[in-house]
Amino acid sequence: MSEQDKAVSRRVIEEGFNKGNLQIVDEVIAVNYVNHSAPPGLPPDREGIKAFIGMYRAAFPDLHTIINDQIAEGDQVVTRWTAEGTNMGNLFGMPSTGKHATINGILIDRVVGAKIVETWNSFVQLGMMQQLGLIPPAPNAQASAAKPSAPAGRPEMGQPGSRAPM
Repeated sequence: MSEQDKAVSRRVIEEGFNKGNLQIVDEVIAVNYVNHSAPPGLPPDREGIKAFIGMYRAAFPDLHTIINDQIAEGDQVVTRWTAEGTNMGNLFGMPSTGKHATINGILIDRVVGAKIVETWNSFVQLGMMQQLGLIPPAPNAQASAAKPSAPAGRPEMGQPGSRAPM
């Protein structure tokens, strides 16, 4: 069932978020669905996920999400995704900025009988708000971005005195 469960999870992203087809929610999400990551003000049910999709598509009309990886184990599907779009509308009280943002996230769906019954979703909200100019970047973020460095305690490969990782 894992390939079928992954296909169910993919449909919400590809048809709901990417195309704005809210009917997909009624097709693949169970009546007793619980979204454990529902934002404040939205119900954690099917109507809440429809509202969430609608709000993001209104705020980012060119929203496009790709699935980077999917892993299924038992009745759970884990999806690593990347979404990008241009902010052209308000989102949760944040004003439109006209700026482009790219975010990454992890989604876990529990699928029973070809229907999603539970969801947990986590994505880099702070990074999105920084890209949109709604929150300033961290104080040394600009200096760090301009000068790449090796992880602490690991010299870069190819530098004198460096050694191959074990």
